[in-house]
Amino acid sequence: MGMPNLYFCQPHAKNQGMLRAVLSVNECEQVVSKHSVTFFGENFPSLSDSRSGPGDFAVLKFAAEETSGSWRQGFYRLDSDLAELNDVLRDLKR
Repeated sequence: MGMPNLYFCQPHAKNQGMLRAVLSVNECEQVVSKHSVTFFGENFPSLSDSRSGPGDFAVLKFAAEETSGSWRQGFYRLDSDLAELNDVLRDLKR
């Protein structure tokens, strides 16, 4: 079974998306419980897409084999400070 990917996107640095973590679905639930998440669609957000906005953000990617419960295939945007997300990732129980 695959695992969802978390990417950090920094438009000001022209960073389209850097893989930050590979998470279990349970870990995704822990991250989302502390940060708002919005379904973005079937395509990775582009820096030129007006929906992505100018600030830094994170993206969760769920492939078809990774979906369960309320998650569906596609990309989710997390509007959160990347430093705060790093703290949550560091605190995940492994």
